[in-house]
Amino acid sequence: MQALRWHGVKDLRLETIAEPQVTSGKVKIKVEWCGICGSDLHEYVAGPIFIPENTPHTLTGEQAPVVMGHEFSGQVVEVGEGVTKFKAGDRVVVEPVFACGKCAACRQGKYNLCDEMGFLGLAGGGGGFSEYVAADEHMVHKIPDSVSYEQGALVEPSAVALYAVRQSQLKAGDRAVVFGAGPIGLLVIEALKAAGASEIYAVELSAERKQKAEELGAIVIDPKAYDVVEELHRRTGSGVDVAFEVTGVPPVLTQAINSTKIGGQIMIVSIFETSAPIVPNDIVMKERNITGIIGYRDVFPAVISLMEKGFFPADKLVTQRIKLDEVIDRGFEALLKEKNQVKILVSAH
Repeated sequence: MQALRWHGVKDLRLETIAEPQVTSGKVKIKVEWCGICGSDLHEYVAGPIFIPENTPHTLTGEQAPVVMGHEFSGQVVEVGEGVTKFKAGDRVVVEPVFACGKCAACRQGKYNLCDEMGFLGLAGGGGGFSEYVAADEHMVHKIPDSVSYEQGALVEPSAVALYAVRQSQLKAGDRAVVFGAGPIGLLVIEALKAAGASEIYAVELSAERKQKAEELGAIVIDPKAYDVVEELHRRTGSGVDVAFEVTGVPPVLTQAINSTKIGGQIMIVSIFETSAPIVPNDIVMKERNITGIIGYRDVFPAVISLMEKGFFPADKLVTQRIKLDEVIDRGFEALLKEKNQVKILVSAH
């Protein structure tokens, strides 16, 4: 089969490799759509980050070159011995988290914090930028007929957003701000709508992304036109209840902290490539709290249910659909050069 494999920085190769075999406990899936994630982009321009390059990953036993892609949907074509929850023809998505099941985090059920955690499509195990994937049964979730395969490819990134909102202290009727309206930021806006936020502000520089945020119902504030903190306090009277930092830009974290009310909360959703200086008194004097989150756990079923109700709409979030043989030029390079791109989906068939 055809598969896109990471060999090094700016070195992705579409190669012919063996189709995965169905062994005990595995579900073989014909991939329909796979989204290009920000993590994939980071690996392309600055990897390896999550990809094991010189030493095999402890859970997969694999190292580069590895097949990429972890945001995907597809149809079951075969199941291995012992598989009871799925059959050929089922429409599914994969929760691509490898966890050891033994460390302190895993024993608490917090498998996204596993000491050895890895992602299918980054740490090995196959990937969605291919024709077929064989995944462990427990990683697979059914999607109903009312959720399209395109929508299914958005379940994984939507899970990041929904988990961020669920881990926050936000209550129905609260006000929130999202710093950064990239793909995850836009999905956080959707998750906030689902959670009943009364006002959702989005702070974003890009004209195209500002427009997307507005289309999803956010009140956009341009940081070039306003002092963001001052403007948020002016509009809300006291500051927002919860701020979501989704840029990974150090000065923005300071803005996020100061945009919240007394006792407010700052959710750090992004990964920072450098340290970010903060003023502790900004937190102490207003009894604010800062919470970091990584990935997701136990939210795929909730995301799928919300999609059935119309949340996380593919028609507003998917900006391009391409074939696997176009994935570098019209996919990875397009995301680097074109700010109007939000989510690009790739089909191998």
